Amino acid sequence: MASVAITRKNQLVSSLLHGFRCRRSYFPRTITTSRLSFTTSTSTSPADTEIPVSRTKVLETFKEEFEIGSRLLTLETGKIARFANGAVVLGIDDTKVLSTVCSAKGDGVRDFLPLTVDYQEKQFAQGVIPGTYMRREGAPKERELLCGRLIDRPIRPLFPAGFYDEVQVMASVLSSDGKQDPDIMAANATSAALMLSDVPWGGPIGMIRIGRIDGHLVVNPTMDEVVIFFPLILILLTVRNCYIQIAINTLLSHCMQLNLSDLNLVYACTKDKTLMLDVQAREISEKDLEAAFRFAHPEAVKFIEPQLRLAAKAGKQKKEYKLSLVSDRTMEKIRDLTEKPIEAIFTDPSYGKFERGEALDKIAQNVKGILEEEGDEESLKVLSKTVDTVRKQIIRKRIITEGFRLDGRRLDEVRPLYCESGNLPGLHGSALFSRGDTQVLCTVTLGAPGDAQRLDSIVGPPTKRFMLHYSFPPYCINEVGKRTGLNRREVGHGTLAEKALLAVLPPELDFPYTVRINSEVMGSDGSTSMATVCGGSMALMDAGIPLRDHVAGLSVGLVTEVDPSTGDVNQYRILTDILGLEDHLGDMDFKIAGTRNGITAIQLDIKPAGIPLNIICESLGPAYKGRLQILDHMEQEINTARTQDGRNSPRLVTLKYSNDDLRRLIGPLGALKTKIEEETGARMSVSDGALTIVAKNQSVMEKVQEKVDLIIGRAIEVGGVYKGIITSIKEYGAFVEFNGGQHGLLHVSELSHEPVSKISDVITVGQQLPLMCIGQDLRGNIKLSLKATLPQNTRKQKPPLKTKTKTADVDSGSTAVKDYSATSPIVIRSAVDCDEEEKSVEKKILKPKKSSSKEGVELACDSGFKKGGRGAKPSLLTEKRPNYGSNYTSSDEEEEEEEDTNSEYVEKEEEEEEREMEVVVDVKKLKLGMQVSAKVVQVRARGLVLDLGGGVNGMYRFEGGGKQSFEVGSKVRAQCISFNSKGIPVMSILHDD
Repeated sequence: MASVAITRKNQLVSSLLHGFRCRRSYFPRTITTSRLSFTTSTSTSPADTEIPVSRTKVLETFKEEFEIGSRLLTLETGKIARFANGAVVLGIDDTKVLSTVCSAKGDGVRDFLPLTVDYQEKQFAQGVIPGTYMRREGAPKERELLCGRLIDRPIRPLFPAGFYDEVQVMASVLSSDGKQDPDIMAANATSAALMLSDVPWGGPIGMIRIGRIDGHLVVNPTMDEVVIFFPLILILLTVRNCYIQIAINTLLSHCMQLNLSDLNLVYACTKDKTLMLDVQAREISEKDLEAAFRFAHPEAVKFIEPQLRLAAKAGKQKKEYKLSLVSDRTMEKIRDLTEKPIEAIFTDPSYGKFERGEALDKIAQNVKGILEEEGDEESLKVLSKTVDTVRKQIIRKRIITEGFRLDGRRLDEVRPLYCESGNLPGLHGSALFSRGDTQVLCTVTLGAPGDAQRLDSIVGPPTKRFMLHYSFPPYCINEVGKRTGLNRREVGHGTLAEKALLAVLPPELDFPYTVRINSEVMGSDGSTSMATVCGGSMALMDAGIPLRDHVAGLSVGLVTEVDPSTGDVNQYRILTDILGLEDHLGDMDFKIAGTRNGITAIQLDIKPAGIPLNIICESLGPAYKGRLQILDHMEQEINTARTQDGRNSPRLVTLKYSNDDLRRLIGPLGALKTKIEEETGARMSVSDGALTIVAKNQSVMEKVQEKVDLIIGRAIEVGGVYKGIITSIKEYGAFVEFNGGQHGLLHVSELSHEPVSKISDVITVGQQLPLMCIGQDLRGNIKLSLKATLPQNTRKQKPPLKTKTKTADVDSGSTAVKDYSATSPIVIRSAVDCDEEEKSVEKKILKPKKSSSKEGVELACDSGFKKGGRGAKPSLLTEKRPNYGSNYTSSDEEEEEEEDTNSEYVEKEEEEEEREMEVVVDVKKLKLGMQVSAKVVQVRARGLVLDLGGGVNGMYRFEGGGKQSFEVGSKVRAQCISFNSKGIPVMSILHDD
């Protein structure tokens, strides 16, 4: 079996080699199309009958290239998505968008067009893996919903009336270079795909984006479009100075990061009529906007001809579809039954929205009963649609011929207005706005910069600090409904109001808050999005946001009479501030928002297959007059931003710290930062070298800043007041912890303007005090003062005794002040370290060498001065945080002062000995020159501690620096010669001779 298999294998190989030789000898080389996976062979030879060759399907691709503005565009079909009813790839530079169209037959039940438009931006288009947990794209984002609406709005009116087959459009971004916004490209690709499909559609359309930079209109601007003054640049580039070249490069690189356009106009049209408008502007005038419309129309028409050429090459034959139209007999029958009752309702202005709706429903129910009695099944199927058509005809005829509206208003009249701001005082900002039966409640919440929304789009900015969320609950129209996720209508209306208000917000440098407006529709009877603009503007001012001006908006409607034979408009009426029913039965919903100075946002939706541009431009005038009426009412309620001094006014501060300090504040895994936020209710966000705190009010802000100061502190300045905690009290003063763990010394002389006899009578351990930094000594020790924060006593004080100093120390009254702010933050050793060193000295005092008691006392005194006692000051570090391995050193001035007055105490003794050493000063009992009998209580290396009686201790310094023979307990006669800065009496020993 093995030999047979090998033989068959060899025969197969030899036959293949023979066939290959034959093909090489008789046939030319196979021709392959570039970058296609299908090959095409055109040769015919008798050899093909001998060796069969697999046939390959020819891949036909069609491409149209054209230029708009300064960019080359391509339309291509036939390469990918070949099974779709229509598929087109539109490309500009490295950005390519695919749009596909598919359709399904209707089921005969619908009476509307089930058109679905889906737009998707996947992260592979910019070479990025999604950051989600599953690493997949999730639900549609807001931008994707908005782009889907942008495609839907211009193509929907061009489907024929009565065509109810399901149609689905799917647009996907294949690649993006970040320069072009793919939304416009997707709309034009969709138009081309519909032209190629067999779906009946009255296109094509063209859509264009227009910007205005430095007063010049720009076609299809890039995301970072900038106009540069070329004459000036060319002159500067001729200069050989390298510094000027560097300055130019810096300027250009900075400018290219900015979007300088004050207009973002999206314009869609057919060859002669306008279909859709979407505008975001910075208070552009009506005249300039009209000029932009007229400039955009011929540019958008340039998209139409390439689509027609592509459809002529690769388009499918349009199929015959059965249109669901109402027969003339049914229309006449239902009109006869409903026309007069409907006219009676529409001519009565006393009807409200719901009363009018109930009356119309009652008419429909009566007609339904009549048709059921007659058994007219055909009329029953189209009853609802037919009654609606009769309503539309009656209302439109009355408006055009008589100029009257449903509620009795004139054509240019605005409904009654009601404005109220600050109606919810517990919030940062709130406002209630009503126009007729339409009512909207807007609230404003301020947050930290870190609360900005993160955008996951392939183009545009990564974050958004201003958000407006629009909500349309079912109760606003008295319906029962279910709340779901993102709704296309809610997202679209909210974005329109957001664009309108964004133009008047202060710059981010002046107002760094993140702002969120929440708009809740309380009642809907037309133009709730424009009511959101009005209510949102008042709520922003109520929150204390300094807007440049109020923004108001309203919706303008249109009713036309069209010649059936030509399609031209014979008569039309423009309606200001339309009702919900006028929107439904009219031809146009033209939403216009702006200030007194100009327009900030526009959205135009139409129902017929296009409206002449002249009528649209004419509608800007009535909209401006109505907007001024609304602005007058809004300014009467609130016309300037409220001051942020209320109890609920939020506060935001940005503090600069080093990254090491910020890491200390955050703590492990952010635990310390989270704890502070939970305790205070504030929000903190950390960036490179900056800490931003947002608090509900000023008291919360002070609490947060106090906690932050205790953790990381802030730059210490001479004269600055800081809150400190007393950690330890000594006889010469107190140790204070302040400013994020730093330590300072509060000397006894800085406790009060009056002499202090006992420190513990003034301050206690753990007490929190406001202390002023009065400077630092020569060794960098921080000196604090309590009396500098206290009011000065008006009573005349004795002039201080002149003391000899080595240098001018930093004091509150000193003229020669050392600039502390120019040095690095200094910390001293804490009292804990002093206590630890005291224990080591105490052991030496408690366990002296074998000697007399007198020698032991002398040894203890010497140790106190030389080995860590008060006389040997601990040294300081030039670091911001304490190093507990260092020693403390006082200034030369203090050392000399204490040596002169013999006021140095041994701090390393036990508590009982410290109480015995404690000096109680009473200047009322002891005066200069007074002679008293004293008792020696301690003998020190440089002097004596004397008991003057009455609990008063004094100091005596050995004359000439030499040690004299005194014993503890011996009595001497002493005279008070002075008081040192601490209030301790300095005595002189009187001899008998």
